[in-house]
Amino acid sequence: MDARRILIADDDPAILAALSTRCRKMGFEVDTAANGLQMLLKARRTSPDLIIVDVNMPELDGLTASFHLLEPGGPPVDVIVVTGISSAETLERCEAMGMFYACKRPAFWQDIGRALIQIFPQMAEAIAAETGPQTRAPGEVPTRPRVLVVDDDEQIGEFLASRLRKLGIEVLYASNAARALRLAAGQYPSVVVTDYHMPEGDAGFLITRLRSNPATAQTPVIVLSGRDIDESTGKLLTRDVLGYPGAIGIFKKSFDVSALFETIQRYCCPGPRVDPIAEDRPQT
Repeated sequence: MDARRILIADDDPAILAALSTRCRKMGFEVDTAANGLQMLLKARRTSPDLIIVDVNMPELDGLTASFHLLEPGGPPVDVIVVTGISSAETLERCEAMGMFYACKRPAFWQDIGRALIQIFPQMAEAIAAETGPQTRAPGEVPTRPRVLVVDDDEQIGEFLASRLRKLGIEVLYASNAARALRLAAGQYPSVVVTDYHMPEGDAGFLITRLRSNPATAQTPVIVLSGRDIDESTGKLLTRDVLGYPGAIGIFKKSFDVSALFETIQRYCCPGPRVDPIAEDRPQT
């Protein structure tokens, strides 16, 4: 198999050299860039398998360059964003785009290693030898309920997210199946709620890919559709996949989310159920 190609972008020569050396020892083919604009040009010309990019760089910052690369229709690529200053806002933006995140702190190499293993599981042994043991065990779940919403319509994603947050649920969002897979593998959602019809991989494709990864094989998946799903398609979505369950439910998109939310709560919110839209209703 040809060596996986990584493009590393950082304006700090010491960080650039350290990352390059370790990645080469793991067996990766490495190219480098000293700023965001150079990274963007090289990425579009060479289509690397992974980009490791610093946030703060001259000419074009790493986040902006990454967002340009991840626009719909662009080449598929995983991105690890690194930064010297831990920022909740940066982390949230990375998660929303399906990018990995590593802060230049004492656990920096472990953060990089954890992301690399999720992206290239077949190289886990070589990666761990250079980055050290991983502190989070595979299959670890978050203590707070977390739902991954997957829909290429951002308005629908925000509609669901705003109501889920009223339940005290943390919400992740992905606009396509590829980003959903990256988020699910790294963030361990309690439930995935996905649109059926999406331009870069429908719900059936997403379920199959989730079931092929040990970290997400058991993650419950709920399918939404703006149109009625016929009986044969419904059976395909709910059938076992690779020995694991298919979709746990199929719902038609509606402003009435009570049935959908009852199902979500059953899987990630034990205890008394809360009406997520009660406060939106007029008081009588």
